[in-house]
Amino acid sequence: MYVTPTEQAELWLRLSLVRGAGPMLGHRLVESVGGVEALWRGGIESWSEIDGVGPALLKSLQASSADSITPVMNQCEADQIRVICPDDEFWPKALIGIDDAPLILFVKGDVKSLNSEKMLAVVGARRASREGSLIARRWSSNFSDHGITTISGMAYGIDAAVHGGSLDGLSPTIAVLGCGLSAVNETQQAQVEAICREGCVISEYLPDQSARPEQFPRRNRIIAALAQATLVIEADLRSGSLITARCAANYGREVLAVPGSVLSSSHAGCHQLIQDGAGLAHDPLSVMQQLGWQGGRSKANSKLKQFQPGSENEAKIVEILRRESLHLDELTETCGLTLPELSPILLGLELQGVIERLPGSRYQLSAE
Repeated sequence: MYVTPTEQAELWLRLSLVRGAGPMLGHRLVESVGGVEALWRGGIESWSEIDGVGPALLKSLQASSADSITPVMNQCEADQIRVICPDDEFWPKALIGIDDAPLILFVKGDVKSLNSEKMLAVVGARRASREGSLIARRWSSNFSDHGITTISGMAYGIDAAVHGGSLDGLSPTIAVLGCGLSAVNETQQAQVEAICREGCVISEYLPDQSARPEQFPRRNRIIAALAQATLVIEADLRSGSLITARCAANYGREVLAVPGSVLSSSHAGCHQLIQDGAGLAHDPLSVMQQLGWQGGRSKANSKLKQFQPGSENEAKIVEILRRESLHLDELTETCGLTLPELSPILLGLELQGVIERLPGSRYQLSAE
């Protein structure tokens, strides 16, 4: 349902359309004159006294009119996009005090999720490995079941796994786009609709703004600023996820990273973060403990909790995997079973959702 923007949101939107008034300078303009209403009541004399305002920006401010927002407002109404500003009730509290916070946000979905109690950014490689995607989905489901709202960028790979895993759980997930909300493709539109059932999708870009490479680093700063911490899963040294991590550190947020094989360059970025002081994340519990979020609600109908072993061997395998993940060969040795005896048992447990098969013939318990 479309919600009419507040008068303040319309004034902030007008400011965001002024050429040369980026986020940092835009906030400085508003703070210098005591509010967005005062900014537009003033004129060239008051604007020219503000530090950083030169002739080009003065010309742009003079050229701005209240009617400049009309095409944007019409498109937002047509596409059911909400417009919120720093003066609105539902503006993310996490963005208050951030120098380069957006001047405006376009929102689809439940705007209340932007102020969830526990918010964790989870990011990583677009070209993720099967193992990386599995970790992202499994961990995000676990986080969601423990009352944690995840934030990611709705890109391919890790981002998609994060949102998908979170949707399996109990809590919202939030996607921050590097394009306008009306500029997503058909596949992305399906993702938007799924995320908006409980969470929301947001962007600082005009609804019809298509994606450009330079917009993603700006998108990443919003992901980092919204969350209390950023978790990086599988990233090489050139990954945009490291931009998100650096932004998080600059904002005084916690940064955590998942280690991987030293034989793969796709984990080098995570190893660099850990070397630079990021927390080492080896399972969802370790993340929650480092952030002081242990405890909280958990999924009542977990398949693992409902599972009743059908045989002594099933019970033995589950008990062994509670301690650690194991390679197929290690399982056969530990269980005292031959491979032909063990394989159908593992397949049955996997089909029941009790265990998961990892790359390299390793097995682990599904998330509790």
